[in-house]
Amino acid sequence: MHVLPSNPERSPGRGSPARRLALRPLAWLMLQSLLLFLGLLSLGWNLAALLLHPLLPRAAGRRVGRLMISRGYAFFWRVAQASGMLRLHAQALDALRDEPGLVIVANHPSLLDALMLVARLPKSACVMKASLRRNPFLGPGARLARYIRNDSARGMIRLAVDDLRQGGQLVLFPEGTRTTRAPLNPLHASFALIAQRAQAPVQVVFIDTDSPYLSKGWPLWRLPPLPIVFSVRLGRRFEPTDDHLRLLGEVEAHLAAGVRPPPAARAAADPGVAR
Repeated sequence: MHVLPSNPERSPGRGSPARRLALRPLAWLMLQSLLLFLGLLSLGWNLAALLLHPLLPRAAGRRVGRLMISRGYAFFWRVAQASGMLRLHAQALDALRDEPGLVIVANHPSLLDALMLVARLPKSACVMKASLRRNPFLGPGARLARYIRNDSARGMIRLAVDDLRQGGQLVLFPEGTRTTRAPLNPLHASFALIAQRAQAPVQVVFIDTDSPYLSKGWPLWRLPPLPIVFSVRLGRRFEPTDDHLRLLGEVEAHLAAGVRPPPAARAAADPGVAR
């Protein structure tokens, strides 16, 4: 039996338990439709970006590409909010919107994390797997926006430093993958090296959710408790330092102290959370 967590953001729904159970297939269909909508939105922009890439100068393509990706994700979140399936509270990011040369690091509870941050940060770039950047259905938009490819660590760091020096923002999830170990996975040092070489400050961002949806190991087809609620809050800012290992340790300690436990840990501790 699935029981919704006790959360002021959630309503247990009206009617009998049997009625709520009968509505679950409709909720599942709506949630899958949202993911399909996101995929079609991405495909449509990537087709447009494929045409624009050879026409726009590098600087214009970078600016237009990042702005359109940001607006596309923002539109997805508005539709998701209107559907009642997902809620995102990310207004805290607006304070960073126009700040150049900033490394933004966050914890990584869900597959939707990059969409949350980029939707509010139209100047930001992400690091992408080289294979995805070459994908004809996903890569054109990333290439137009000059997202950072990670085919080699040295090349990735060089490209990221150059982008920051040109006034860009860099969004990184230094856990390397979605959180699997409470409170967070060990951090990779690349963000600290980038900040050191670019002399760019590091802004910590916390992504909070009480839902296991699209966390590590969560299948796309599985319906979680609804609505799915995400919140974003700002953490401490760290100034660049010549000792990147010290910066790595300080940021990791700050993230570990401030991040909420991953959904799997909360579900194991709370029998009221649906499994």
